[in-house]
Amino acid sequence: MPEINAAMVKSLRDKTGLPMMECKKALQEANGDEAAAVEALRKAGKKTMASRADRATEFGRMGIYADVNAGVGAMVELQCESAPVVGNSDFVQLANDLAKQLATGPGAATPEELLAQPSPSNPKQTLADQKDDLSNRIREVFNIARMVRIDQPAGGYAHHTGASGVLVEVSGKDQQVANQIAMHVAAMRPKAVSKEDLDPKLIEKEREILSEAARQEGKPENIIAKMVEGRLRNFFQETVLNEQLFVKDDTKTVGKLAQDAGMKVLRYVHWQLGKEE
Repeated sequence: MPEINAAMVKSLRDKTGLPMMECKKALQEANGDEAAAVEALRKAGKKTMASRADRATEFGRMGIYADVNAGVGAMVELQCESAPVVGNSDFVQLANDLAKQLATGPGAATPEELLAQPSPSNPKQTLADQKDDLSNRIREVFNIARMVRIDQPAGGYAHHTGASGVLVEVSGKDQQVANQIAMHVAAMRPKAVSKEDLDPKLIEKEREILSEAARQEGKPENIIAKMVEGRLRNFFQETVLNEQLFVKDDTKTVGKLAQDAGMKVLRYVHWQLGKEE
């Protein structure tokens, strides 16, 4: 058996991020073959994490990728076990790599299909290898909870905590404005893009509430309907994306912001960790 020296152990540790003693043992069992040791550590890690697969993954972050020129966008919710891992730079990289590959690759119907594809940040390994290596190093279970791809120009925004993310499908080529609209959606949480998209039942319920409020104010029945239609404008301004005042410039609506950029918002996907807005 070749001598396993400190330099060999350090080299393996640098590649895997695993404890020195685990690296030394793997090298000994692999007769000093670093590649074989890496593979053995990966297999051992997968076996260990498989035994923990039923652990709750209640934390995580959104990975986002959006490109108006390429006409693609994607969002992936990657979950983990504990809050500190959410901000780990390698975990952030993994979430973003998953989203980028989903957007720019051949697509994937399942997490397994996506994980089998190359990692954008390291094409020599698959996303599954990237995930398994990081999971083994951190010793937490990671799950892809959901993913979505848009095959149209898109803008995207993920909150700095990663707990919410927005993907916006647009017509137009202004990436900055598309991203700003996605950020606005995250902040203001509209219920629909346009008044026509809003649930008619929701509008009718609001109309009933406003009508009753006017009656309580003692307004005559013959003017209530007209008053209600006027007050509905405020309701639309609160709930409809195109009617909302832009969060970074309240002198214009989001619809006007998009129009000025030669753009139209077609739809959006807004996710909060563990739930859909």
